[in-house]
Amino acid sequence: MRKTLLSALVSSLIFTGISVADSAKLLTSKEVTQKATQAETKRVEHTKVKLVQEALNSLKLASKALVDLDSNKVDDAKKDIELALGKLESILSAEHTPKLLPIENRMVVKNFVGTAKDVEVAVEKVKKLLDAGKVQEARVLLSTLQSEIDLTVVSLPLVSYPDALKLASKYLIENKPEKAREVLALALSTFTEVEQIVPIPIINSIELIATASHIAKDNKEQALKHLAFASDELDKAEKLGYVSKSTTTYKELHELIKKIEKEVKGPNKAEKLFKELGEKLKEFKDKILSSSDKDKK
Repeated sequence: MRKTLLSALVSSLIFTGISVADSAKLLTSKEVTQKATQAETKRVEHTKVKLVQEALNSLKLASKALVDLDSNKVDDAKKDIELALGKLESILSAEHTPKLLPIENRMVVKNFVGTAKDVEVAVEKVKKLLDAGKVQEARVLLSTLQSEIDLTVVSLPLVSYPDALKLASKYLIENKPEKAREVLALALSTFTEVEQIVPIPIINSIELIATASHIAKDNKEQALKHLAFASDELDKAEKLGYVSKSTTTYKELHELIKKIEKEVKGPNKAEKLFKELGEKLKEFKDKILSSSDKDKK
């Protein structure tokens, strides 16, 4: 399935989110990542595009029209199609009407809780299972190697759906119920499905670095632990195969973390480095798994 990243979900993550200077001092690295994952899950939930009730009602009426035609109730089908079109009037007449109208949302959280080393071990085990011909065992283990929040949005194509209803209505007026039925069936079977991906290890890295930036002067030891944990999360993301189209590389992000660690251990004037790393991480994440939509039939 082709996937696209919902970059708007993280546009406000740099040095924001759960990181509050006072409470950050008391959090372990693991607690920071747990809170980051919880916060991002809630963020995705709240960012789900609201379903348009008029569109749902229109689909119900169009489906009813199809049932009417199966029962040779042509007059009822005509009325249902007219009502279905009526439900779309307010949507189609609105400014900036979207080409795709959301009608269904689904969210799934797949969180690999191990370390980057755990990913390495699991990958090696998958390879050995495949070499031994144990494909199904390998498949089960491989399916666990995901750490992401998936939001799937199913949308109604406003470019074609209203025209399909009008064409079906025209065929009914011309006493061509079979053609009307074919058009309706096609209109009710074609939707656009987009799966939006939020990689959890990258989210965790962003939050760990943000938290470390708040406590670096007062609690060097904990700040360094957060930075080490952030580096491992980045390593985990890379080993899990989250590839970005960003010009920034995983290697560059790791090097920046090392620079910050050195600065925290020394004169501890790392504010600019923290900011640079945060910006690069956000831009890196925004460009992960970016691709086009998928038609659902």
